[in-house]
Amino acid sequence: MSTRSVSNSAGWAALLSFIAPGLGQLYNGKFLRALFWFVITPGFWVGSGGTLGWVCHFIAAYTAHRWAVAHPADAGALLRA
Repeated sequence: MSTRSVSNSAGWAALLSFIAPGLGQLYNGKFLRALFWFVITPGFWVGSGGTLGWVCHFIAAYTAHRWAVAHPADAGALLRA
């Protein structure tokens, strides 16, 4: 896989996960991690009055991006299924 397509996949994973934490992990084919972020983030939004919700968004986007960079053959698995 070329460097450009790796960065595209990683960028998509990060963007999706920033929009909705867990979506980037789902894009990468990591279903349990996606479920974790789908459950945890709303809890932090409600429990902290919104402050920690943003932290979850950034962490989820970062982890989705890093995983896609480290595993380029698996990134975007959801679209290839």
